[in-house]
Amino acid sequence: MATATSIKLDDELKGRVQHLAEARRRTSHWIMREAIAQYVEREEKREAFKQDALRAWEDYQRTGLHLTLEEADAWLAKLEAGEDAELPKCHV
Repeated sequence: MATATSIKLDDELKGRVQHLAEARRRTSHWIMREAIAQYVEREEKREAFKQDALRAWEDYQRTGLHLTLEEADAWLAKLEAGEDAELPKCHV
């Protein structure tokens, strides 16, 4: 269910949105909804990446396990080539 909300835009930004809407043959409402949806999706992905990185850092600090850059690159190259590549053993 969609609920109405309001947003205050300065005149310049409002004009830019209207101009873009006209050029795209869309409504200003559609342009703003699309912009917000894309922004939220991008920021959710960014936040998930950040949380993954923090968990990985915490795991490394707890265990000390890691791969060298060369080992990771070699593994990724095998995957890219379509080979079955088992993840190398981690170092302490």
